[in-house]
Amino acid sequence: MMYPFLTLDDETEIVHSDIQPDGRVKVYIERPDAEDGFHHATCWLPDYQWEDIYGFSQNDIARFQEIIRAKEMI
Repeated sequence: MMYPFLTLDDETEIVHSDIQPDGRVKVYIERPDAEDGFHHATCWLPDYQWEDIYGFSQNDIARFQEIIRAKEMI
């Protein structure tokens, strides 16, 4: 099951899973795109291992990682 985490002003949605048996948490990010349908990426915590990146630039991923790190502290 995935749970809402944050919606950004540009309609990017960030959701997360429960803690998995291996201790990791899946963070899934998607943004609607008129041409491609959706851009998306997956980040596994606590390692910040990124995979399945489609339509996002390295700058986008760096920004998302900053957002996720900042929200973890709250």
